[in-house]
Amino acid sequence: MKNEDIKKLIPQRDPILMVDKLLEADSSKSLTSLTVRADNYFIGEDGKLEESGLIEHIAQSASAFAGYMAVEKGATEPPVGYIGEIRKFCCYHRPRVGDELVTTIIIGAEVGGVTSINGESRVQGKLMAETQMKIYIRP
Repeated sequence: MKNEDIKKLIPQRDPILMVDKLLEADSSKSLTSLTVRADNYFIGEDGKLEESGLIEHIAQSASAFAGYMAVEKGATEPPVGYIGEIRKFCCYHRPRVGDELVTTIIIGAEVGGVTSINGESRVQGKLMAETQMKIYIRP
């Protein structure tokens, strides 16, 4: 999916758009990517993506997956989602400008409109961050 197509799947827009592409998706797993650019809202003074940017990227990756599933079911607008809880966030390395993050989202249980997800982000196979989140997707 091209960058302009991602805007059909998620409600976020510049300067906070944190997903470039949805690379793959099936019923329980998706892969997204983001090339870290110097003008990214979450770039620190050291030229690396801040931890908060990694969290936002993982959340938007889950949103892209939810948007993809909604479009597959006939939706014309991307659903709006909210982070309900972040658990076990670990940042091992912060990506630099020019790095391409590839993020895997695995969907867990859904109860009362709240879905649990596991997300991990890598650069060239090296684990940057991982977390568990609970996401509420507004119907």
